[in-house]
Amino acid sequence: MKNERRELSAASIIIGILLAVVFGAANAYLGLRAGMTISASIPAAVLSMGIMRFLLQRKSVLETNIVQTIGSAGESVAAGAIFTLPALYMWADEWNEAAPSFIEITMIALCGGILGVLFMVPLRRALIEKENKELVYPEGKACAQVIKAGDAAGHAGCVFAGMGISAVYKFISEGLGVFPSRVHYSFKRFKGAGIGVDVLPALAGVGYICGPKIASYMISGGLLTWFVLLPLIALFGEGKVMFPADVAIDMMDSQELWGSYIRYIGAGAVAAAGLISLIKTMPMIVAMVRDNIKSIKMNTGLDEKKEDLPMWLVVSGTVIIGIIIWLMPSIPVNIAGMIFILVLGFFFATVSARMVGIVGSSNNPVSGMTIATLLGAAFLLKSLGNVGFSGMVMAIAIGSVICIIAAVAGDTSQDLKSGYILSATPAKQQIAELIGVFVSSITIGGVLYLLGNAFGYGSSSLPAPQAILMKIVVEGVMQGDLPWHLIFIGVAIVVVVEVLQVPALPVAIGIYLPIHLSMPIFLGGIIKLIVENRKTDDEKKENTMTRGMLYCSGLIAGEGLVGILLAVLAIIPYSGSNLLEMVNCSDIFLLPQIGSLGLFVLMLASIWYAACRRKTV
Repeated sequence: MKNERRELSAASIIIGILLAVVFGAANAYLGLRAGMTISASIPAAVLSMGIMRFLLQRKSVLETNIVQTIGSAGESVAAGAIFTLPALYMWADEWNEAAPSFIEITMIALCGGILGVLFMVPLRRALIEKENKELVYPEGKACAQVIKAGDAAGHAGCVFAGMGISAVYKFISEGLGVFPSRVHYSFKRFKGAGIGVDVLPALAGVGYICGPKIASYMISGGLLTWFVLLPLIALFGEGKVMFPADVAIDMMDSQELWGSYIRYIGAGAVAAAGLISLIKTMPMIVAMVRDNIKSIKMNTGLDEKKEDLPMWLVVSGTVIIGIIIWLMPSIPVNIAGMIFILVLGFFFATVSARMVGIVGSSNNPVSGMTIATLLGAAFLLKSLGNVGFSGMVMAIAIGSVICIIAAVAGDTSQDLKSGYILSATPAKQQIAELIGVFVSSITIGGVLYLLGNAFGYGSSSLPAPQAILMKIVVEGVMQGDLPWHLIFIGVAIVVVVEVLQVPALPVAIGIYLPIHLSMPIFLGGIIKLIVENRKTDDEKKENTMTRGMLYCSGLIAGEGLVGILLAVLAIIPYSGSNLLEMVNCSDIFLLPQIGSLGLFVLMLASIWYAACRRKTV
């Protein structure tokens, strides 16, 4: 009985750290490639259950909950970091300045992550306990159910199977170069139009997890871009050189036209959609902040239960992190920026924690909060005379910390909800969150530094769409030399979409992303639709959907880890080139594009098979 009450044990901490590294690295890679991340809470809960109960024969649900708590922190830190920090690398190249160091990236992530956890301590009783019935916290509730069920052995196998298949597939494609990972076709008689697909498993897995509706909205934005906007630009720009490109439109193919013009239209669309989602939730935000101020109990550490970390530790920790942000040379923020971070960070931590309790982590408008933060920070810094390279870097650093605060606060609240259902000790969970944040920050710092040096952000390998968007927002305020006519076209499209009562954000993301990324997401959503429409009883259908989700989580993790491995190979010198070029055998054996499509169809079929087979993988 005593063993069943274990929580913060050596085994739970070590396994949780391993999961935090895996999910943090995989989500960082996915976010840089597709502009979105997936919630790692449920996959982490399944894996922790499988490892702790069936491999280590440890039956404590509280110990397993600690593993899940630490493991899921990697995803939230990654989500906050990849939205903003790659902009620093792109500016360094453009301004011929030094790129951010590993220490700089790690410290920004660590400060934001710690503040995200600390800000949730005084909010826990108000949100998790007092509003237990009003705030559902869907991922937190689902994680608790998985951990209590104790039947996750086969389901954990789904995750591992997906990881293995995806890793091999990715390495054969982009490591060995046996077949191209991108298929594209430009229409000769329909100038400017084109279609294509990235034949890689992670994006199909994202589509399955997001579902057919979201995937359909995204592809509709892609089709609007590649079959309406691009042909119009080609038609009316024939024989002309139009700003911002300095090349005649006749000389560009569909992909070059997209890079020169649609990127700005898409940026306007995504920025407008993010701000609209934030404005629509403002009444809820105002009400939740008012309610939280009324209901927060100041935990002085003298409470009989001693459930949370003591308030003196929260306050002193917040002050220390604020001083570090202000004075540490590797974090380019002045005292005004530090105050801005602490005030707005607590505000958005409150917003994020309550929002995920209502709509879940996947629908948390972190990008909208970040855009609003960057606009405020850029205007503030410009008014204080902080302009040019240093001013833009400072704005992104402020936005990065606040973005990570919001993402981590949302994840922490889900984990605390799981702990509340399982009767865990909140203070131990909060310590576990801090451990997960610490490990994840080091991981994300290493991954961003590695990928930036290996492939470069903004490249075809790492488009970093969200970071480019944030970069454009800051440049627009600081320099005022953006092609605003293109940006306002994107804003107008989003307004029309909102008037039609269609969710604007996924459509805007579809406009912003190359169709090569939207298409596999759409196909993954179609597989989900086929699986959902199978005629079977409710219990079998629930098991089917769970297996499919976990298999796709494995696909994402496997591709992300191999992507990082390829980045390591790309920066290791070898005989005048690098190890990645040495292992690549595309000159010897390269399947044509039709072969790539055939293999991708088999990958899609594996998702259907993993979800629908009678026995778990």
